[in-house]
Amino acid sequence: MASAAHLVRRFAGSLRPGGPPASEEAWARSQLLPEEVRLWARLSGADRRHAVGVARRVEAALGADATRPVLAAALLHDVGKAEARLGTYGRVVATLAAAVAGRDMASHWQRSRGFTRRVGLYLNHPDLGADLLALAGSDPLTVAWAREHHLPPDRWSVPRHLAEALKAADDD
Repeated sequence: MASAAHLVRRFAGSLRPGGPPASEEAWARSQLLPEEVRLWARLSGADRRHAVGVARRVEAALGADATRPVLAAALLHDVGKAEARLGTYGRVVATLAAAVAGRDMASHWQRSRGFTRRVGLYLNHPDLGADLLALAGSDPLTVAWAREHHLPPDRWSVPRHLAEALKAADDD
């Protein structure tokens, strides 16, 4: 679980409208396959700003190892969140619900209806995002990181140095 300070920063940032600057938006799109661009476009402005920051930090940390699939993983690791269609306050409720009831409830909630279903979808965003990326024809590394980015390191299949850079850059 992310630190309270991190969650407060993300909340405050999510209140600012719009996506990343046009130059960063263009750079991000240039790192993605055509079907990935379609998924990217479904992310909220705040999620796209966050993802560009993550990708730029990964690029700086890895240098030549920041290949297109690695940068796509940084840009699209949270793409499953778009399936939930939750706004900022809905995401706060989902985060608090997971803290109180546990993330294990997400699968149960996902099978329900209405807002509860959307909370479940949001909390299951790693698996949803990985499935979307696989259907889009993304590189296996990109798909794996979307699925694994909230797992403990002993469950990562992505090469350790890449996963560590991705995790450090994300901080969530």
